[in-house]
Amino acid sequence: MLDDLEDEPIILYFWTTPNGFKISIMLEELGVPYDVRFVDLTKGEQFEPGFLAISPNNKIPAIVDPDGPDGNPLAIFESGAILRHLARKFGAFYPANERVKADVDEWLFWQVGGLSPMAGQYNHFAHYAPEKIPYAINRYQKEVERLFSVMNKRLADRPYLAGEYSIADIACFPWMHNWKTLDQDISKFANLARWIADIEARPAVIKGLAVKKP
Repeated sequence: MLDDLEDEPIILYFWTTPNGFKISIMLEELGVPYDVRFVDLTKGEQFEPGFLAISPNNKIPAIVDPDGPDGNPLAIFESGAILRHLARKFGAFYPANERVKADVDEWLFWQVGGLSPMAGQYNHFAHYAPEKIPYAINRYQKEVERLFSVMNKRLADRPYLAGEYSIADIACFPWMHNWKTLDQDISKFANLARWIADIEARPAVIKGLAVKKP
C-alpha cells in the first residue's frame, strides 16, 4: 500500500469522528492536496489487514505522506503525531520559539491524553452503551465539565491556547465543537464559547468539517 506513491497527494484514512476531523481541518488549513479514504467503523473496516499495516492500533485517523522525510512514503497513525508531522513539514501552526512550542505541546497532549478519552467515554456510556450505568455517566460528565473549565480558564487572557492559532487549537476544536453531544452547558464557559465561535468561522475549518461519509 505504500508503494508507487511519489507525486501523489497525502492519503487521509478517515471517518467522521472528532479525531478524524482534526486532520481534515489541518490539511485544509495548510491548503495541501489530500485524498480521503473512508474507513467505515460501523462495518469493521478498521480491522482489515491493509489498514492495520498503516494503523496497527486499528484507529482512525491515519495518513500516508508520499513524500516522507527521506523522500519515501511515510505512514503515521495517532492524531497528535500526524498534526506534529504536518506542522513541522509545512512550517505552520507550530511555533519556532521553544517556549511557545512547549505551550502548544502541553495543550496538544492535554487533549490527546485527557479531553479525547474522557469525552469519548462519556459519549459511549451516555449514548451508545447497551446498559445505562449512572455512575459511569455521572463520572465522565463531571470530568468533561472539569476539562471544559480548565480550557475556559486558559482562554481568559488569550485568543488561542498558546497565544496564536496552532495545532493545539486544531486538536481540541472538534471535541469542544461537540459540546451539545457531550451534554455540556456552554453558557458556563464564556471564553470557550468565544473560542469555538471564532474557529467555527474559519474557512478551512468549515471545509474540514464538510468531509462527509460516502
